[in-house]
Amino acid sequence: MSFKTEVLLTAVLLVFIFVVNSLGKRAIRRFGRLSSIDMNNRKIIFYLHNLLFYGLALVGLSIIWGVNLQDFSVFLSSILAILGVGFVAQWSILSNLTASVILFFNHPLRLGDRIRVLDKDFDWTGKVEDLSGFYLFMRTDDGRRITIPTNLVIQKGIEILQPEEESSQLDT
Repeated sequence: MSFKTEVLLTAVLLVFIFVVNSLGKRAIRRFGRLSSIDMNNRKIIFYLHNLLFYGLALVGLSIIWGVNLQDFSVFLSSILAILGVGFVAQWSILSNLTASVILFFNHPLRLGDRIRVLDKDFDWTGKVEDLSGFYLFMRTDDGRRITIPTNLVIQKGIEILQPEEESSQLDT
């Protein structure tokens, strides 16, 4: 390919990635508003979305500018092997991020909800204060502020308390 063709393809690719990335962010914002999800809780989804599109742009630019695909695949497999070892050593990081994405898209849990974490050893009942990429922050009925890893929220399960249950628990 000539230099002009490479520059033109680079510009087209960057504009395409920018437009598709913007449309994806708009869709995430719209879904978050329709589902009443706080903007702070959408941060992790935006980060993962950006990572995906910037990674695709990097691969596309590498192909356009003539990086040898065999050398690139060796480089990429080496990076993935290092990341794999790191994630195996810290599997909870990956499981917490995955659980946060599941809670974001498929769970009716919202900030301000009163919940009970279903655990036979602990009585965690209280109000959800925040939900981050790794933890659910909760204020218990006795005033303690606890953090629960999001993968435990998925594993243990939670019960969202209805207003009548809230008032009956407060009366006892």
